[in-house]
Amino acid sequence: MIDLLDLHKQFLLTHIKEGDIVVDFTMGNGHDTEFLSKTVGESGHVYAFDIQQSAVDSTRKNLEAAGCPQNYTLICDSHHNVKNYVKCKIRGGMFNLGWLPGGDKSITTMRETTMPAIEAAIDLLDTDAILNIAVYPGHPEGDAEGKMIEEYLSSLSRFKVCATKVKIVNSETSPYFFMIETKKK
Repeated sequence: MIDLLDLHKQFLLTHIKEGDIVVDFTMGNGHDTEFLSKTVGESGHVYAFDIQQSAVDSTRKNLEAAGCPQNYTLICDSHHNVKNYVKCKIRGGMFNLGWLPGGDKSITTMRETTMPAIEAAIDLLDTDAILNIAVYPGHPEGDAEGKMIEEYLSSLSRFKVCATKVKIVNSETSPYFFMIETKKK
């Protein structure tokens, strides 16, 4: 069976490489931050966002335990404020919407900050870059986020980006993801 989160990362690897600048827009416990840190290596940089200090602390601990290079900036702020911190074009980014695994399920990503964060992320994408957004429709806010994101992405010019949806079609509540790729030069 396909593991969508593994597939999510395989697509990222077609665009990001050592030395790139990338963003983990939803740090959580830092697993995606670790993946990005190891992928871009010592000469690259990862910016990672979460609104919960416990997520930042957990991620820092996990990155140190995993032996990641010191190539990351962990930010306790909403992902919709990304442009306050990231001042350059990025090669890739990841959103893993929902709540902090093992955390308080009442604290979840919300449409009112997710949408501006996605708009900012797309604006920050360099040429031949990728942005992946994992959606969890098994709870009301996740379902609403997914519908909102799909509506927005379907309105974008295909001459600017290619927006793809990857979904298991015979399981309505299974996670799925959107992949946004910019054109090569």
